[in-house]
Amino acid sequence: MAGEADPPKKKGKARLLIILFILLLFVGGGGAAAWFLLGDQIKPMVEGVLNKVQGTEQAASGQADASPAPQPGRTVPLPAFATNLADPLGQRLIRLKIELEVSDPKVREEVERNAARVRDAVLLLLSSKTYADISAPENKVLLKSEITERLNAVLGRGKVVQVFITDLIVQ
Repeated sequence: MAGEADPPKKKGKARLLIILFILLLFVGGGGAAAWFLLGDQIKPMVEGVLNKVQGTEQAASGQADASPAPQPGRTVPLPAFATNLADPLGQRLIRLKIELEVSDPKVREEVERNAARVRDAVLLLLSSKTYADISAPENKVLLKSEITERLNAVLGRGKVVQVFITDLIVQ
């Protein structure tokens, strides 16, 4: 009995390889089926991701054709905004501080002259939002673009290039 050796377990390895191969076929087949059936919906998403990746590679290598960085004196800080959110119980508050990137240094004076209209536009927008409208990161980007649109409606098209959120608290 001591001289008998256990035979190697080739059956277990073969089964494992067969199972892995079948699993790979199912996953690959499912992916191919999804690509062909939903191709029109998936292709724009894949192209968008590829464009973002290529853009970050270009930016890392210094070849980006992106808009130039804001020049000193072209940002206009605004006083903090504080208001209630449009939540059902009215118990949520938002405090937001922003800076505006403007297209021309002369727009700074226009923002100061129209301070009441600017504050009114931002406060009305903020008070129409719920916590869910602001909590996710992509919603913050949307909020920035909405503020830009509102301020361009007040000041004139193209005067506010971008909005920078410098402080945001939601309670």
